[in-house]
Amino acid sequence: MGRLRRLVLDVLKPLEPSIVELVQLIAALEGVDGVNISIYEIDHKVENAKITVEGKSLSYGNMKELIEANGGAIHSIDEVAAGDVLIEDVITHQD
Repeated sequence: MGRLRRLVLDVLKPLEPSIVELVQLIAALEGVDGVNISIYEIDHKVENAKITVEGKSLSYGNMKELIEANGGAIHSIDEVAAGDVLIEDVITHQD
């Protein structure tokens, strides 16, 4: 099976841990080369976050477990990439 290289997740998380703490926890996972977290909506007790993770061999299961252990829930997987190289989206006329 091809190795996962990029995951883009839509996550609902509590205000704590902060995104600074969460990004550091995800970055420490085996196979992770880089992580970005962007908050796009804040409520009284929760935040909606877009989490982008890249690496040579990512484990979705480990990432899901870590997010859930810190009170988060994955709403959707918005992008996934696997293989030896990362391929960026190409804009076509339908887009």
